Amino acid sequence: MRRTSHETYETVFSVAYLGLVTNALLAVGLAPLLAVLLTTDPASSWPLLAVLLPLATPTLAAAFAVFAAYSADPTIGVIRTFARTWRTSFRRAATIGALAAATLVVLGVDAHAAATRPVAAWAVPVLGVVALLVVATTLLALVATAEVPGARLRAVLKAALYLGARRWYLTVVSLAVLALLVGLLAAKPALAIGLATAPLLYVVWANSRFSLRPALPAHEAPSPT
Repeated sequence: MRRTSHETYETVFSVAYLGLVTNALLAVGLAPLLAVLLTTDPASSWPLLAVLLPLATPTLAAAFAVFAAYSADPTIGVIRTFARTWRTSFRRAATIGALAAATLVVLGVDAHAAATRPVAAWAVPVLGVVALLVVATTLLALVATAEVPGARLRAVLKAALYLGARRWYLTVVSLAVLALLVGLLAAKPALAIGLATAPLLYVVWANSRFSLRPALPAHEAPSPT
């Protein structure tokens, strides 16, 4: 029987450390949003959730930056990379979150108003699809912010919207993983926050990064697997 090499042990411990520490950082950064989600009915607390969303998106951008840095160099300092990215990208990531929150609020109000009218049969599904596209664009924009911090916000949003729609099959995967995370948070919050958040967000990051490949600089673009 072949013995497990020292490098294999190092890789396993490195990945475990990445997941556990990133989970802890996400739990701290997303604590206000998670607290409201887990202790209130989102249908009634949505105004507060809309306010908290822009404060949560810098944490997601920082986690995506950690994943990107780790994929390039597994010896990176997870906490240092997270803290640096959170600080330097806070304004841009918060702006992306604010735009997403405002758009989702408008779409939600429109859907509520349309639900009692004859147009509900087609208007509500259309608004739902647009809302999903907003979520996907937000994720892609946050990943792009982590990958290319110096890019213009307008260019980032345009690329995220265009590639999110054009590569819809990848977008569906990211949204499905995100839905799985939300469902896990609702059913088993301790498991989701303690163990599952970072791995599932890593899948979202990797998938989104591949979606953004045509818009990334040549040296940043991930190679196909």
